[in-house]
Amino acid sequence: MKNYTLPIRFGIVTSACLIAYFLILALLGLHTNVFYSLFNMIITGFGVYETIKYLKVKSPETFGYSTGFVAGLVTGGVATLIFTLFFAFYSTELSPGFLEELSTKWAKEYENFEAIVFLVVATMGFVTSLVLTLSFMQLFKPSNNLKQGKG
Repeated sequence: MKNYTLPIRFGIVTSACLIAYFLILALLGLHTNVFYSLFNMIITGFGVYETIKYLKVKSPETFGYSTGFVAGLVTGGVATLIFTLFFAFYSTELSPGFLEELSTKWAKEYENFEAIVFLVVATMGFVTSLVLTLSFMQLFKPSNNLKQGKG
């Protein structure tokens, strides 16, 4: 469990940033525009990147591909889980008309619209975490190339 402490902390901080961004958009009345949710990818990506980078700097001798990969997935997964729970709470308890406002067409056509939206929010977060972790690990993975002059 000690190996997961740092990624969980970074995940909590990342989710706090996602929630703060959403609430700022809500204050400005822009939270119903789906376009602004693209910035969530940048926030999540920054959290995953910083986790992997910090792990590599903190313990370069034990850092490997699997260590960084798991850390990135845990960070993104924790952030996504917490943000999805917040989003569900916000849209059902704090602002019950939010989902209908978000998409009036979908809300009228689908009976379980709320569940669909929550599933989409969670899926987008987990997929973003996976893709960004794979991408960032290409930067941070240990090289198998031979050093110059040592051959």
